[in-house]
Amino acid sequence: MLTVPIRQLGEPERAAVERILDADPYAGAQIAERVAAHGLNWWRSDGRVYGYEPARRIESIIWSGAHLVPVGATPPAVAAFADLLSNEPRICSSIIGRAEAVLDLWDRLGVHWGRARDVRPNQPLLVTDRTPAVAADPGVRLVRPGEVDQLFPAAVAMYTEEVGVSPLQDDGGRGYRRRVAELVKGKRAYARFDGEQVIFKAELAIITRRTTQVQGVWVHPDYRGRGIATAAMAAVVENALRRVAPTVSLYVNDYNTAARRVYQRCGFVSAGAFATVLF
Repeated sequence: MLTVPIRQLGEPERAAVERILDADPYAGAQIAERVAAHGLNWWRSDGRVYGYEPARRIESIIWSGAHLVPVGATPPAVAAFADLLSNEPRICSSIIGRAEAVLDLWDRLGVHWGRARDVRPNQPLLVTDRTPAVAADPGVRLVRPGEVDQLFPAAVAMYTEEVGVSPLQDDGGRGYRRRVAELVKGKRAYARFDGEQVIFKAELAIITRRTTQVQGVWVHPDYRGRGIATAAMAAVVENALRRVAPTVSLYVNDYNTAARRVYQRCGFVSAGAFATVLF
């Protein structure tokens, strides 16, 4: 029997959950978007939120669903979450969040869940709230609904390159194509075209009242090294700040020095570090 102060949270605890999410709006963005859309009743969404509550005050939370996302997780909270989760089969495809919490959590869960496919221990978290000083590429625009067929191969190439597995392998890509189409419909997908060819793409994968998180940044291999990424990314940041949220955030693998230079030129500054465990 668990002897730690962990419990599943629901609508009565929504104010406490939002307080924790607001304290770290970048690490908590994925959860904040879901809570805003679905509330905290787990049967209305695709996961559950657990709270760590010593002394009758919720101090930390963790989202358990397709991804495992700790927010505000102190070492005692991580230990408590791991104690809970180690008794359940793994349902998540990744663990993601602030590096110190994710790595501590994985140290405790790895013995129960088996080996991970990949562990990325240092992914700089970057944020900006200013229009980039560099000129934006006027050719970068929102992808239109009729252009999903052109965007989809670029999205598959990006996913495969970044994650290390193809999104086509489970269901032939039907689920991933739906996700791409949803991003386009929601005016979250940007691209630059050369004729019918997508040569740059990026998406606003998460949108909250505090930030929008950019993911899926990709340049076609034939166009890399030509300096198009900085101006293209500047266009995305400029549009997102004007149209969507007061800040733009993202995280990047520490070894991707080319991308980090692009983000620096676009005005992004450090907001700490993420880590990701991939299964």
